[in-house]
Amino acid sequence: MTPGGTGQGLDAEDLDVEEALALVKDGNSPARPTGDHRPGRRASEGAPPSRTPQTGHRTPAQEHHHRATPWPEARTVAARAARPRAARRAPVSVTLGDALGLVLAAPLTALTDLPSFDTSAMDGWAVAGPGPWHVRDEGVLAGSTAPAPLADGEAVRIATGARIPPDTTAVLRSEHGRTDANGRLHPTREMQHGQDIRPRGQECRSGDQLLLAGAVVTPAVLGLAAAAGYDTLTAVPRPRVEVFVLGDELLAEGRPRDGLIRDALGPMLPPWLRALGADVIAVRRLGDDAKALHKAVTGSGADLIVTTGGTAAGPVDHVHPVLRRIDAELLVDGVKVRPGHPMLLARTKDDQHLVGLPGNPLAAVSGLLTLAEPLVRTLAARPAPEPYALPLRDTVHGHPYDTRLVPVSLRGDHAVALHYNGPAMLRGIAAADALAVVPPGGARAGQEAELLDLPWATAGVGACFT
Repeated sequence: MTPGGTGQGLDAEDLDVEEALALVKDGNSPARPTGDHRPGRRASEGAPPSRTPQTGHRTPAQEHHHRATPWPEARTVAARAARPRAARRAPVSVTLGDALGLVLAAPLTALTDLPSFDTSAMDGWAVAGPGPWHVRDEGVLAGSTAPAPLADGEAVRIATGARIPPDTTAVLRSEHGRTDANGRLHPTREMQHGQDIRPRGQECRSGDQLLLAGAVVTPAVLGLAAAAGYDTLTAVPRPRVEVFVLGDELLAEGRPRDGLIRDALGPMLPPWLRALGADVIAVRRLGDDAKALHKAVTGSGADLIVTTGGTAAGPVDHVHPVLRRIDAELLVDGVKVRPGHPMLLARTKDDQHLVGLPGNPLAAVSGLLTLAEPLVRTLAARPAPEPYALPLRDTVHGHPYDTRLVPVSLRGDHAVALHYNGPAMLRGIAAADALAVVPPGGARAGQEAELLDLPWATAGVGACFT
C-alpha cells in the first residue's frame, strides 16, 4: 500500500482536525448524530445520495462520516450480527486440556459423589471412642486400599485425603495430640464427633447439577470437572477466524527501510483474537492485490474474516470493491469513533462475516474491540462483560463529534490516560490496562469513564492467550 493509503502508515485518521473544522462549518452537531444508520445495506448499493446543506456540499469524507454508525450502536450491531442458526453452532466434545476458555454447551452434572468416600481433612490420627487411644503400628495413606475398622480406644495414623477406617469417631490433628511414655495417644484439646472428616457426598451427590450451560470454562471449572469424573466436556466451538494482512508497504521481518514499515498487526491480532475466544486458523499476507483479496474472501471457510487496512476509498483500498463484487451486506460502514472510524462489518454469507480494520495499529485495536470482540463473543456464546467505569485522574481531550478510545492505566480508584495514543501508535496500548471511552467533547478530571478491559489485564498472559 502506498503512502497516503490506509495501511499501517498514514491514515484518514490523520485528517481529524481539518475534517472536524469542515464538519462544524457544515452545521453537524456532535450532540445529535445524523445519517443513515440502518443495518443491512448491500455493498453494491453504494453510499446514499449526498444532501446539499445550506452552507454548501459535503466532501466525500464528510458524507462518509455523516452516514457512519455511532460507536455504542456499532457494538450492538456487531453483537447481534450473527443470525440465530450461525450463532447456535453444533457443540463439540473436547478434552479437559483443550477446554480452557470455551463455554459449556450442556450442564455439568456430577458423575460421582464428591468426595466419593469418607476422607480425612487433615494429617493426624483417626480415632474411635474417647481417648486415650492405643495407636496401631501401620498408617493409612491417601490412595491406599480400604483400611480395617477401628475398635473403641484405637487410633491409626492417617494422611490428608486418605479413606477413613470404618467406625472412626473423628480425626485428631497432628498438632492436637501427644503420646505418653507408654505410647498412648492423648488429645490436647476438646474434640467433637466427626471432626475433620469429609463425609461422602459433602460437596455433591452423583447427578447433581454443578454448573449451568453457558458457564465459561476457567481453570477452576477444569478442576471441578476432573474431580466430578469428566475426561471431556461438551462445549461451544471457538469461532474460526482468518486474518488477511493487506498492504504492499509491510515487512514481515527486519527493520523498516526504503519506505517500507514493519507489519505490527500480523503478530498482534492472532493472539488477541484467541484471547477473545477465537480459533485463528490462518494469517495470510495479501499485499494490495484486489484479485488475491477476492479469491481469499470467496474461498474462506472461516466464521469470521478480519482484514487489516484497505477500508477507505483510496486507489489501492480494495475491501469495499471486493464486498460490492460479492454482493455482501454492509452492516456497519464507518463508526463515529477515534481512532478507527473507517472500520466496517459485513455479512459475506449467512454464516460468515468480515470485519475490516483500519491499517493504523491503534485504529485497528479500536476496530477489534468495537466490531470483532462483540461478534466473536456472540459466536463463542460468551457472556457480555459487566460494564464498569472509573473516574479519570486528568482531563482528557475529546473529538468534537466522535467517541474517543484512549489507552489508560488503572491506578487505585482512578484511570490515568497514557501518552502515545495516536492512531499509528502502539506504545500507549502496550502499557495500558484498558481503553477509556471518552464521549464527544472530552471528559474532565474526576468524571467517570466507561472502561474496556484488555485481556492481559484481567487474566494471566499465559492463560488468556492459549
